Amino acid sequence: MEARAVAKYVRISPRKMKPITDLVRGKNANEALAILKFTPNKGAKILEKVISSAVANAENNHDMDTDRLFVSEVYANQGPTMKRWRAGSQGRASMILKRSSHIGVVLKERA
Repeated sequence: MEARAVAKYVRISPRKMKPITDLVRGKNANEALAILKFTPNKGAKILEKVISSAVANAENNHDMDTDRLFVSEVYANQGPTMKRWRAGSQGRASMILKRSSHIGVVLKERA
């Protein structure tokens, strides 16, 4: 049995999220939350919310033991990109890409 939580359309690029997801992959849920609490990134705060949501889903929806949960999957896939324009030199326009992410977590119970 597994518990999931997904945050979609988060305004942070997946490239900035992937190193943070690598920190917690395979760890116990409580340990992962402790690591993210002391990681000074915007993405760490977002991922902390997603993991705590998955823990709440596991406890309330699936009657799983929260002390035995671990992060089996965590991903930060690319969401839609907002395209904006900025004035460039000599009358040109340069494009600004504002990327977004879909962040997902899957928790499972250790046997």
